[in-house]
Amino acid sequence: MYRENRLKQHFADGRKALGCWLQMCSPLAAEIVGQAGFDCAIIDIEHAPGDLLTAISQLQALSASPTTVLMRVQWNDPVYIKRALDAGVEGLIIPYVNTAEEARAAVAACLYPPAGIRGAALAAVRAVDYGKARTEYVRTINDNLFIILQIETLSAVDNIPEIAAVEGVDMLFIGPTDLSADMGRLGRADDPELAAVIARAVSAVKDGGRLLGTIGYAGENLEEMFARGYDLVIGASDVVLLREGAAA
Repeated sequence: MYRENRLKQHFADGRKALGCWLQMCSPLAAEIVGQAGFDCAIIDIEHAPGDLLTAISQLQALSASPTTVLMRVQWNDPVYIKRALDAGVEGLIIPYVNTAEEARAAVAACLYPPAGIRGAALAAVRAVDYGKARTEYVRTINDNLFIILQIETLSAVDNIPEIAAVEGVDMLFIGPTDLSADMGRLGRADDPELAAVIARAVSAVKDGGRLLGTIGYAGENLEEMFARGYDLVIGASDVVLLREGAAA
Protein backbone atom coordinates (compact mmCIF):
# COMPACT_ATOMS: atom_id res chain seq x y z
CA MET A 1 0.00 0.00 0.00
CA TYR A 2 1.73 3.16 -1.23
CA ARG A 3 1.65 6.06 1.22
CA GLU A 4 3.60 9.09 2.40
CA ASN A 5 6.77 8.23 4.31
CA ARG A 6 5.86 9.32 7.84
CA LEU A 7 9.36 8.68 9.18
CA LYS A 8 10.85 11.10 6.67
CA GLN A 9 8.32 13.75 7.71
CA HIS A 10 9.03 12.91 11.36
CA PHE A 11 12.69 13.87 10.87
CA ALA A 12 11.78 16.92 8.78
CA ASP A 13 9.83 18.11 11.82
CA GLY A 14 12.99 17.84 13.92
CA ARG A 15 11.90 14.84 15.97
CA LYS A 16 13.80 11.75 17.15
CA ALA A 17 12.69 8.21 16.28
CA LEU A 18 12.69 4.78 17.92
CA GLY A 19 12.72 1.64 15.80
CA CYS A 20 12.38 -2.12 16.20
CA TRP A 21 14.03 -4.92 14.22
CA LEU A 22 11.80 -7.60 12.72
CA GLN A 23 13.93 -10.74 12.68
CA MET A 24 11.38 -13.51 13.34
CA CYS A 25 9.95 -13.44 9.79
CA SER A 26 6.52 -13.43 11.44
CA PRO A 27 3.56 -11.30 10.30
CA LEU A 28 2.02 -11.73 13.75
CA ALA A 29 5.12 -10.34 15.45
CA ALA A 30 5.23 -7.52 12.89
CA GLU A 31 1.61 -6.63 13.57
CA ILE A 32 2.25 -6.52 17.34
CA VAL A 33 5.30 -4.28 16.84
CA GLY A 34 3.26 -1.94 14.62
CA GLN A 35 0.52 -1.70 17.23
CA ALA A 36 3.08 -0.90 19.93
CA GLY A 37 3.78 2.53 18.46
CA PHE A 38 7.35 2.33 17.18
CA ASP A 39 8.22 5.04 14.66
CA CYS A 40 9.63 2.44 12.28
CA ALA A 41 9.97 -1.31 11.95
CA ILE A 42 12.92 -2.77 10.06
CA ILE A 43 12.54 -6.09 8.27
CA ASP A 44 16.00 -7.63 8.55
CA ILE A 45 17.04 -9.64 5.52
CA GLU A 46 20.80 -9.36 6.20
CA HIS A 47 20.94 -11.53 9.32
CA ALA A 48 17.44 -12.98 9.68
CA PRO A 49 16.42 -16.09 7.69
CA GLY A 50 13.57 -14.50 5.74
CA ASP A 51 13.12 -13.70 2.08
CA LEU A 52 10.98 -11.33 0.01
CA LEU A 53 7.83 -13.39 0.44
CA THR A 54 8.13 -13.37 4.24
CA ALA A 55 8.89 -9.67 4.00
CA ILE A 56 5.69 -9.05 2.03
CA SER A 57 3.69 -10.92 4.67
CA GLN A 58 5.13 -8.59 7.29
CA LEU A 59 4.41 -5.54 5.13
CA GLN A 60 0.80 -6.66 4.81
CA ALA A 61 0.56 -7.11 8.57
CA LEU A 62 1.89 -3.58 9.12
CA SER A 63 -0.22 -1.90 6.44
CA ALA A 64 -2.87 -0.75 8.92
CA SER A 65 -0.25 0.77 11.22
CA PRO A 66 1.31 4.22 10.84
CA THR A 67 4.71 2.66 11.54
CA THR A 68 7.08 3.23 8.63
CA VAL A 69 8.47 -0.06 7.29
CA LEU A 70 12.11 -0.24 6.25
CA MET A 71 14.19 -3.21 5.14
CA ARG A 72 17.83 -3.97 5.81
CA VAL A 73 18.94 -5.75 2.65
CA GLN A 74 21.72 -8.32 2.71
CA TRP A 75 24.19 -6.36 0.58
CA ASN A 76 24.73 -3.30 -1.58
CA ASP A 77 23.33 -5.19 -4.55
CA PRO A 78 21.28 -3.30 -7.16
CA VAL A 79 19.28 -6.40 -8.13
CA TYR A 80 18.14 -7.15 -4.59
CA ILE A 81 17.60 -3.46 -3.81
CA LYS A 82 15.27 -3.23 -6.81
CA ARG A 83 13.30 -6.27 -5.70
CA ALA A 84 13.05 -5.02 -2.10
CA LEU A 85 11.67 -1.68 -3.29
CA ASP A 86 9.24 -3.40 -5.64
CA ALA A 87 7.91 -5.29 -2.60
CA GLY A 88 6.82 -1.96 -1.17
CA VAL A 89 9.19 -1.04 1.64
CA GLU A 90 9.37 2.65 2.45
CA GLY A 91 13.11 2.80 2.87
CA LEU A 92 16.26 0.73 3.01
CA ILE A 93 19.21 0.16 5.29
CA ILE A 94 22.13 -0.83 3.08
CA PRO A 95 25.02 -2.50 4.93
CA TYR A 96 28.77 -2.24 4.59
CA VAL A 97 29.14 1.01 2.66
CA ASN A 98 32.79 2.04 2.90
CA THR A 99 33.37 4.68 0.22
CA ALA A 100 31.63 7.51 -1.58
CA GLU A 101 31.67 5.41 -4.76
CA GLU A 102 29.79 2.62 -2.97
CA ALA A 103 27.38 5.19 -1.53
CA ARG A 104 26.64 6.58 -4.99
CA ALA A 105 26.02 3.06 -6.28
CA ALA A 106 23.60 2.37 -3.41
CA VAL A 107 21.62 5.54 -4.03
CA ALA A 108 21.54 4.94 -7.80
CA ALA A 109 20.11 1.45 -7.22
CA CYS A 110 17.24 3.00 -5.25
CA LEU A 111 16.17 5.66 -7.74
CA TYR A 112 14.50 5.57 -11.13
CA PRO A 113 16.32 7.15 -14.09
CA PRO A 114 17.57 9.71 -14.75
CA ALA A 115 18.52 10.04 -11.05
CA GLY A 116 19.46 6.36 -10.78
CA ILE A 117 19.36 2.94 -12.42
CA ARG A 118 16.38 1.21 -10.79
CA GLY A 119 14.37 -0.84 -13.24
CA ALA A 120 10.61 -0.34 -13.48
CA ALA A 121 7.68 -2.77 -13.62
CA LEU A 122 4.82 -0.39 -13.07
CA ALA A 123 1.95 -2.69 -13.90
CA ALA A 124 2.89 -5.64 -11.74
CA VAL A 125 4.64 -4.92 -8.44
CA ARG A 126 3.24 -4.44 -4.96
CA ALA A 127 4.97 -1.07 -4.47
CA VAL A 128 2.60 0.55 -7.00
CA ASP A 129 -0.44 -1.30 -5.66
CA TYR A 130 -0.07 -3.65 -8.64
CA GLY A 131 -0.42 -0.75 -11.06
CA LYS A 132 -3.20 1.20 -9.37
CA ALA A 133 -0.88 3.85 -7.87
CA ARG A 134 1.67 3.94 -10.67
CA THR A 135 1.30 7.62 -11.55
CA GLU A 136 1.60 8.88 -7.98
CA TYR A 137 4.42 6.44 -7.22
CA VAL A 138 6.56 7.48 -10.18
CA ARG A 139 5.98 11.16 -9.41
CA THR A 140 6.96 10.97 -5.73
CA ILE A 141 8.99 7.86 -4.91
CA ASN A 142 12.49 9.25 -5.48
CA ASP A 143 11.73 11.87 -2.82
CA ASN A 144 9.58 9.62 -0.62
CA LEU A 145 12.17 6.87 -0.06
CA PHE A 146 14.36 6.96 3.03
CA ILE A 147 17.89 5.75 2.28
CA ILE A 148 20.18 4.70 5.13
CA LEU A 149 23.79 3.60 4.66
CA GLN A 150 25.59 1.58 7.33
CA ILE A 151 29.04 2.59 8.59
CA GLU A 152 30.66 -0.62 9.83
CA THR A 153 34.43 -0.40 9.33
CA LEU A 154 37.32 1.88 10.22
CA SER A 155 37.75 2.79 6.54
CA ALA A 156 34.08 3.78 6.38
CA VAL A 157 34.53 6.01 9.45
CA ASP A 158 37.51 7.67 7.77
CA ASN A 159 35.41 8.24 4.64
CA ILE A 160 32.29 9.64 6.36
CA PRO A 161 32.82 13.21 5.05
CA GLU A 162 32.83 11.96 1.45
CA ILE A 163 29.99 9.45 2.01
CA ALA A 164 27.84 12.08 3.72
CA ALA A 165 28.30 14.40 0.75
CA VAL A 166 26.65 11.96 -1.66
CA GLU A 167 23.32 13.35 -2.85
CA GLY A 168 20.37 11.19 -1.93
CA VAL A 169 21.75 9.79 1.33
CA ASP A 170 19.29 10.50 4.14
CA MET A 171 21.03 8.89 7.11
CA LEU A 172 24.30 7.25 8.09
CA PHE A 173 23.89 4.39 10.52
CA ILE A 174 26.75 3.32 12.78
CA GLY A 175 26.91 -0.46 13.18
CA PRO A 176 28.86 -0.86 16.43
CA THR A 177 29.08 -4.66 16.39
CA ASP A 178 30.69 -4.94 12.97
CA LEU A 179 32.82 -1.91 13.74
CA SER A 180 34.08 -3.65 16.87
CA ALA A 181 34.86 -6.73 14.75
CA ASP A 182 36.81 -4.64 12.24
CA MET A 183 38.87 -3.35 15.18
CA GLY A 184 39.53 -6.86 16.51
CA ARG A 185 37.22 -6.27 19.47
CA LEU A 186 34.12 -8.20 18.45
CA GLY A 187 31.27 -7.80 20.94
CA ARG A 188 33.26 -5.63 23.36
CA ALA A 189 30.71 -2.83 23.52
CA ASP A 190 32.45 -1.13 26.45
CA ASP A 191 35.90 -1.00 24.84
CA PRO A 192 37.27 2.57 25.19
CA GLU A 193 38.95 2.55 21.76
CA LEU A 194 35.66 1.52 20.15
CA ALA A 195 33.90 4.30 22.04
CA ALA A 196 36.47 6.80 20.73
CA VAL A 197 35.99 5.66 17.13
CA ILE A 198 32.20 5.85 17.47
CA ALA A 199 32.45 9.36 18.94
CA ARG A 200 34.59 10.37 15.96
CA ALA A 201 32.03 8.88 13.60
CA VAL A 202 29.17 10.69 15.34
CA SER A 203 30.96 14.02 14.97
CA ALA A 204 31.76 13.39 11.31
CA VAL A 205 28.16 12.50 10.46
CA LYS A 206 26.80 15.58 12.21
CA ASP A 207 29.46 17.78 10.59
CA GLY A 208 28.38 16.31 7.24
CA GLY A 209 24.80 17.40 7.82
CA ARG A 210 23.25 13.93 7.70
CA LEU A 211 20.85 12.25 10.07
CA LEU A 212 22.47 9.71 12.39
CA GLY A 213 21.27 6.27 13.43
CA THR A 214 22.49 3.29 15.44
CA ILE A 215 21.32 0.35 17.52
CA GLY A 216 20.75 0.43 21.26
CA TYR A 217 22.67 -1.79 23.65
CA ALA A 218 21.40 -3.24 26.91
CA GLY A 219 22.04 -0.69 29.62
CA GLU A 220 22.12 2.27 27.23
CA ASN A 221 19.85 5.16 28.08
CA LEU A 222 17.87 6.14 25.00
CA GLU A 223 17.46 9.77 26.07
CA GLU A 224 21.23 10.07 26.50
CA MET A 225 21.78 8.55 23.07
CA PHE A 226 19.42 11.07 21.52
CA ALA A 227 21.20 13.84 23.42
CA ARG A 228 24.55 12.66 21.97
CA GLY A 229 23.22 13.34 18.49
CA TYR A 230 21.46 10.18 17.34
CA ASP A 231 18.25 10.79 15.40
CA LEU A 232 17.19 7.13 15.14
CA VAL A 233 17.87 4.37 17.64
CA ILE A 234 16.75 0.83 16.90
CA GLY A 235 16.21 -0.05 20.52
CA ALA A 236 14.44 -3.40 20.32
CA SER A 237 13.80 -6.47 18.19
CA ASP A 238 10.95 -8.94 18.05
CA VAL A 239 13.42 -11.73 18.91
CA VAL A 240 14.79 -9.97 22.00
CA LEU A 241 11.36 -8.89 23.21
CA LEU A 242 10.12 -12.48 23.00
CA ARG A 243 13.30 -13.93 24.49
CA GLU A 244 13.33 -11.58 27.45
CA GLY A 245 9.58 -11.92 28.00
CA ALA A 246 9.87 -15.71 27.94
CA ALA A 247 12.82 -15.67 30.35
CA ALA A 248 10.94 -13.38 32.73
